Amino acid sequence: MLRREKGFTLIELLIVIAIIGILAAIAIPMYRTQTIKAKLTEVTNAISNVASAVAAYNQESNNTWPDCPNRAAVLSSLGVATSALSRLSDISVDSGTGVITATIAAGQVDSTVDNSSLILTPTRNADGSILWSWSGNLPPAYVPKR
Repeated sequence: MLRREKGFTLIELLIVIAIIGILAAIAIPMYRTQTIKAKLTEVTNAISNVASAVAAYNQESNNTWPDCPNRAAVLSSLGVATSALSRLSDISVDSGTGVITATIAAGQVDSTVDNSSLILTPTRNADGSILWSWSGNLPPAYVPKR
């Protein structure tokens, strides 16, 4: 009487390993991208806090922009918390245009975005409200949409 062995054949094991390899090749880059985007959300939230303070300053001071040429001036003049700006090496507000320029600190997010700049540009609408638009030298996948 022949007794059949229980278990998997070599071919079945190789197929499973190939499937796992293909899934890993797709999933790992996607996971890395999503991790970078999550860390950049902290950066964009910090810049948005500064934008809110700049807009408030603009309304209270008859449509002038604050003079904040560096991070220290942003912290002291606008009262933005230091912890909010932890992933930024520098941030400034142009007193002539109100443009906010922030530089991402090296080692805080990922090497693909280290020392990149995010720029938030104000545009005044007819009703006096301010519309902010994002730009910068980040890879396009990481620039905020609005």
